[in-house]
Amino acid sequence: QVQLVESGGGLVQPGGSLRLSCAASGFTFSSYTMSWYRQAPGKERELVARISSFGGRTNYADSVKGRFTISRDNAQNLVYLQMNSLKPEDTAVYYCNTNPFGKNYWGQGTQVTVSS
Repeated sequence: QVQLVESGGGLVQPGGSLRLSCAASGFTFSSYTMSWYRQAPGKERELVARISSFGGRTNYADSVKGRFTISRDNAQNLVYLQMNSLKPEDTAVYYCNTNPFGKNYWGQGTQVTVSS
């Protein structure tokens, strides 16, 4: 079955950096777009970044452009989100997402807290 397992979240000061990882299994990883979403308390889940199957195309939310970078390693079935210049408003649970077999799959999420 499809599994997505996020890691790398934590507490960081404003201006700091974190790298999130998502380990994927149960499908042909290199065939599918991968995405990172986030959900802050009291807010709807929103798309943060997306990367095409072989990494040639990426898309970012306006709020993270220039600060976050999505990448993938198709040999290791991993997708990453490098987050730099973090702001308190980046505080959220971050989720990995993909949609093989016509269904939407989510990981369990990893908490990112940006606070001094």
